[in-house]
Amino acid sequence: MDEVVRYSFRLRPGRTAESVLLAEWHRCRYLWNEAVNQHKAGNKPTFGKLSKLLTKARSCSAWLREGSQVVQQQTLRTYAQALGHSFTVKGRGRPKFKPRKTTQVSLEYTCRGFSIKDGRLVLAKGVRIPVVWSRELPSEPTSVRVTQDSLGGWHASFVVRRTFEPAATAVDGIGIDWGVSVTATSTDPAFDLPYLGHRKRCAAELAREQRKMARRRVKRGPQSRGYKRAARTAAKLHKKAARQTHHDSLVWAKSVVDNHELIAVEDFKPTFLAKSTMARKAADAAIGAAKRELIERGVRAGRRVVLVQPAYTSMTCSSCFARAKQQLALGERTFRCHRCGFTADRDRNAARVILAVAERGHTRVDDVRQSDHLPRADGSDAV
Repeated sequence: MDEVVRYSFRLRPGRTAESVLLAEWHRCRYLWNEAVNQHKAGNKPTFGKLSKLLTKARSCSAWLREGSQVVQQQTLRTYAQALGHSFTVKGRGRPKFKPRKTTQVSLEYTCRGFSIKDGRLVLAKGVRIPVVWSRELPSEPTSVRVTQDSLGGWHASFVVRRTFEPAATAVDGIGIDWGVSVTATSTDPAFDLPYLGHRKRCAAELAREQRKMARRRVKRGPQSRGYKRAARTAAKLHKKAARQTHHDSLVWAKSVVDNHELIAVEDFKPTFLAKSTMARKAADAAIGAAKRELIERGVRAGRRVVLVQPAYTSMTCSSCFARAKQQLALGERTFRCHRCGFTADRDRNAARVILAVAERGHTRVDDVRQSDHLPRADGSDAV
């Protein structure tokens, strides 16, 4: 089977190449902002109209002609797609103005605007950039996206087509309950995702750099080189911890998808944790990223992925589906059923409830309780 994926690599541009890329980005950003103004003026900018305006603008402006027409057209095509999605996709807003200081660089080149020669990425206008090839491309790339991150590092993301083997047949199901002390608790303890605390391990180094920033910060005027150096080091520590957490999520999601046919996931929204006392630990655990990676991998592998609403999962007995009379406090980590006497870890019990709801074709605990297929204490269904 074939699939279209992105392969990302680091770039090592020199000063000349970097200045050319930044100049190209300013031209694309200018075109994007002009397209936003066209929409605000009520001109209904489609890609065809924007392409005609680009041709006219390039004929009048030597500054625009210095850049690549391929990447400029791709910027307008991306804008037109974003504008169309804002009308059809729920939650998408209109494309906004891109300020110079806060917008990160992103340049899109189609196959007419780049090539790979002697291990280097050759962009339009003769820009040659060394690439750190960490792996081989499975096929000829059809497009590439050149980006610059918040730390100033450059990256290239190639769109390629690759052949992959279908996931092995599995019969087991698994339920996933999200938490903070343990990022993901499953029905099988072998597939738990523990909280490893990568950011906590570098807390001492991070605190030292933040103290340097506080000492060297000036209230008015530009900041000193020492302040910028400390701020850059602190940002690198943050990104290193985030990458380690992301890697752990990738490995864990792959093991879960490879061994289970049914994946029942708690549809947990971790945004409210940002306002709680667990905000720092929850951000380090990256629950949202782990959940997104698990769902995407499960769908790509053809597994059955079910999102179960979190309401009453911690208050319901996984053995008899009796509901606790009052909500459990966060300090109570053991679930005890007042009806059948079942006792289990609170999160493990919630994971079993999530799996039971998904196995019966529902997405809420109340749907199972209202149906005629309630599980008994021995694990069988009521008739």
